[in-house]
Amino acid sequence: MSKQPGITEDDHVRGSADAVVTLIEYGDFQCPYCARAHAALGELQRQHGERLRLVYRHLPLSSLHPLAQPLAEAAEAAGAQGKFWDMHDALFENQGMLDEDALPALAGAMGIDGGRFRDDFESGRYRDKVLAQAEEGRAMGASGTPSFFINGEPYHGDSDHASLAAAIEQALKRR
Repeated sequence: MSKQPGITEDDHVRGSADAVVTLIEYGDFQCPYCARAHAALGELQRQHGERLRLVYRHLPLSSLHPLAQPLAEAAEAAGAQGKFWDMHDALFENQGMLDEDALPALAGAMGIDGGRFRDDFESGRYRDKVLAQAEEGRAMGASGTPSFFINGEPYHGDSDHASLAAAIEQALKRR
């Protein structure tokens, strides 16, 4: 397993570039464990502020979650309008109630240009980006979701709040 590649301008990042700890998540918007991690990471980022940077990359497990790929593409279509994190949060927070037909209304509620969103989504414009991130994740050893890398090192613990908090605290102490 090789080291995690660096953060690029194509990445979706929350937090400061000067953060002590960078956590990269390879996730799936239909995965219940990713939804649990989403809640935990939001709380941990509020707690640690600028010391923690979060990066989200796609790893849709389409064989288990048939909506994972379309949801990832919808998040990217929202991202093209500066609303990736809004869509990211909404997809996890409404996980059990979503289908492809609900996405345009969800985007509209965020102030996203509906016509542009629909064109980007329906054309599959972001399919290759999502698939490339998933392939990169698998090459790094991410086989399930969520898969995390903390400061470039694979994290093999649970996605619950206590486990993630302990791993982040450990990484903070090492710096």
